[in-house]
Amino acid sequence: MNCGEPHDTDCSEVLSEVWLFLDQECDTGRRKALQTHLDECHPCLEQFGLEEHLKALLARKCGGDYAPADLKARIRATIVEIRTED
Repeated sequence: MNCGEPHDTDCSEVLSEVWLFLDQECDTGRRKALQTHLDECHPCLEQFGLEEHLKALLARKCGGDYAPADLKARIRATIVEIRTED
C-alpha cells in the first residue's frame, strides 16, 4: 500500500511493522519513525486503527486462555530432543 504522499518511511514498511509497534517490540528510534508516519498519513492511521481494534478484541476474547500443562510439557520435551540431536 502506498498513499501517494512522500514520507520518510514507506507506507508498506509501516503496515508490515504495525504489530511490532502495537506490541512495543521495536526500538525507540523505529517506534518514533512509525509514529511520525502514522501521524502524517491518514490511510495508514486508518489501517493501524483496524489492527489496534483487532488486537484489543483478541486480547479480550483470548487473553485469559492458557495452554494446557501437558501441551507445554510436550513442546518443552520436543525442544530438548531437537537441541540434543544437534
